[in-house]
Amino acid sequence: MGMKCTLIVIFLLCFINPSVCFGEVYPQVPSLPSKDMEKNEKIIVIVREDQFKSFHKKIRLDQSVKINQIYEEAFSGLSIEGKARNIDLLIKDPAVIHVSPVVSYALQINESVPFIGGDEVRGFFDHNNRRLTGKGVKVAVIDTGIDYDHPDLKRSYSGGYDLIDDDKDPMESRAAEGLKTIHGTHVAGIIGANGKLRGIAPEAEIIAYRALGSGGIGTSDQVIAAIEKAMKDKVDILNLSLGNRVNGPDWPTSLALDKAVEKGIVAVTSSGNSGPNVWSVGSPGTSSKAISVGASTPPLKVPYFKFFGLKDEISVNPIQGAAIWNFTKSEQIKYVGLGEKKDFSDSVKNKIALIKRGKISFAEKVLNAMNNGAKGVIIYNNIKGDFSGSLEMDVNIPVVSISKENGEKLKRILSKNALIRTVYKEEKDRMAEFSSRGPVTNTWEIKPDVVAPGVAINSTVPDGYMVLQGTSMAAPHVAGAAALIKQAHPTWNPEQVKASLMNTATLLLNDEHETVEPISQGAGRIDVVKAIKSETLVYPGSLSFGKYELTEPRAVKRQMLILENLSIKSVIFDFEIPKNETGIQWNLPSRVIVPPRSKKEVEVVLDVTPKFMKPGLHQGWLHVLKNGEKVSLPYLFVIDEPDYPRIMGFEFALGDEPKTYKYQLYLPGGAEEMGIALYDPDTLRFIGFLDWKRDVPRGLFEETVKEENLPFEIRDYKAIVFVKKGNREDRIELNISPCK
Repeated sequence: MGMKCTLIVIFLLCFINPSVCFGEVYPQVPSLPSKDMEKNEKIIVIVREDQFKSFHKKIRLDQSVKINQIYEEAFSGLSIEGKARNIDLLIKDPAVIHVSPVVSYALQINESVPFIGGDEVRGFFDHNNRRLTGKGVKVAVIDTGIDYDHPDLKRSYSGGYDLIDDDKDPMESRAAEGLKTIHGTHVAGIIGANGKLRGIAPEAEIIAYRALGSGGIGTSDQVIAAIEKAMKDKVDILNLSLGNRVNGPDWPTSLALDKAVEKGIVAVTSSGNSGPNVWSVGSPGTSSKAISVGASTPPLKVPYFKFFGLKDEISVNPIQGAAIWNFTKSEQIKYVGLGEKKDFSDSVKNKIALIKRGKISFAEKVLNAMNNGAKGVIIYNNIKGDFSGSLEMDVNIPVVSISKENGEKLKRILSKNALIRTVYKEEKDRMAEFSSRGPVTNTWEIKPDVVAPGVAINSTVPDGYMVLQGTSMAAPHVAGAAALIKQAHPTWNPEQVKASLMNTATLLLNDEHETVEPISQGAGRIDVVKAIKSETLVYPGSLSFGKYELTEPRAVKRQMLILENLSIKSVIFDFEIPKNETGIQWNLPSRVIVPPRSKKEVEVVLDVTPKFMKPGLHQGWLHVLKNGEKVSLPYLFVIDEPDYPRIMGFEFALGDEPKTYKYQLYLPGGAEEMGIALYDPDTLRFIGFLDWKRDVPRGLFEETVKEENLPFEIRDYKAIVFVKKGNREDRIELNISPCK
């Protein structure tokens, strides 16, 4: 079936009555097919700690299921595998308190020392002018493994474990083993390279845990097993530059990190590369107690495209593995569809090829363009927004990505023989467009906690060096910073380390010189030297007051703050009163004097009359003056449900591999049942389900569908995407049409 499908605009949101959508009648969705009880499932089960031994024994004696992992450090639980009918019987045991499917994790993918407070040559120093290198601090890198033979990492490498092959050799995947990896080596170099390139903490002990295998893919049970192993090995710092798109605080990887922090480990994780949309931060970046890190720009020259016929400049994202975009003259541009071999009937010799994402891999698109003489490639997205990508191999021509919206603009003006001109702007301290934004659903916590440089970061890779970008590159800046802080203050607990980084961060501004909102930057961009030299701490470093129901006449919520004085002199803390806002009344502490080497707990009260306020997110900063120096604490609260439906952003498009398609949607509260029902647009006759799922976790959900499994032929269809949760069913009605 040679079908080509694209997508698609969301027209209507349908709520409450499943048969009526704003006065227009649509067919009833047929009953979902019963669950395939013979299908093999993999799940993670969390059980009550006092019943773990008996439950474990029960599972061990049950021949119908297989135990893949046992968890005792992060939480009491098991990763098990078996037929759905056997799994369903086991999870009804009263000992079970949480069940999650095993999901896939993928990578979310110079020297920044001077920009975050260090000396370019000598590194970082404490308040006694003692040089800090991370010596004596153990930093775990849970990733794709590392190339421990790299000359810049030989001195830093201190062993590790391979959770993929179950041995003590956490070497990066080589090409002979499938798709090679470079990510873990790049992350490790940012933290602790000690050679030609020097990381943030060059003398820290790097312990590698390979939890992501060939191609940078792993599963949640492998990641949690790596966290468990690191906890048993008593590491000081954990770095996880990985993530999924599940925006929920109770996902097992997030819970495992919370437990690691409770055990005294500083956990650092990337927030994700799914920005700039709100609610795009994913697990484990949703961990309440870990330090979630977004990406900002260090000082660099950023390329923008200018075209005759377009007023606005177009921002671009470099594709990893390609040469740096460095064109300085006007260049011709040619649209070549999806970049398949057959699409190059017209010459692109010495031109820039504009290619749409989908159907074949980025590398195939670029190689086809190179073979036809293209001097550069622009790949534009096939779903809304920007994206960051990478090639499976290095190429010597520049390749960049742009958004779907900008790609379609370019296509419209190509008939005018448009020329591309690149302008370069000096930028620093700007939020990276791809950096995921918060808050966290359900808990309404602010994430990320801080941001760090994550654009155009040069670091180690097997056999050399490479410039990469992503929140994956931002997180190890913070992990390295945490190693320096632990060296300077070995008795500090994770909460103190986190507070020192948040209290001393620099708030970022946008292009209009307005302060970037808390759910994008958290407390701001880290300043390592200021964090190291902190003599006072205010924590937690951000405040979430939760949700106020619109039906409440008035509600009061309280948060406790710790004011800690680590110095030998008394410190005066003063709270600035926020400006008046209808419906809000703050009750803040008056002047608080904290004696030397002591702490005080104070209460911050938020009194809200919801009916006077708009529903949705409300955020800002509380400013605390300590002896005249300002600390900015981001805060957030929610009035009623935020302004989103139960289902958001459905898209359907060609997949990145041949004969595949993909869809994605966002479920802020998860779903008991979710389905995509297809109808004949003329007769409204039910055709079949594109897909259906049970117990889908909240967050962004993305699925690839093989062409052979699609229940329709080449034509237009009406689709109803529905989500059931509790007593409510929400729907989106849209059209799915073939590509032209």
